Amino acid sequence: MPDVRSRLVGCFQVVFDGLSDAQVEQATRAATESWDSVAAITLVNVVEEEFHIQIDYDRLPELDSFPRILDYLTQRLCLT
Repeated sequence: MPDVRSRLVGCFQVVFDGLSDAQVEQATRAATESWDSVAAITLVNVVEEEFHIQIDYDRLPELDSFPRILDYLTQRLCLT
């Protein structure tokens, strides 16, 4: 079974078509041109489906980069 990092890379690549693995791991909302509010919600939905979790939409402002989302998932999945 793929680890959290590689599964999250896959989620990003679904939403941000054309990004390489390396580009995904560097992705931030500020630096990724297509990462607008619609893409942010789409990404949350894809992540929720992939990891079978619910993400509070109030957390969206802080989930603004691949590393932050990875940290969030790592902490969240360790608690379940």
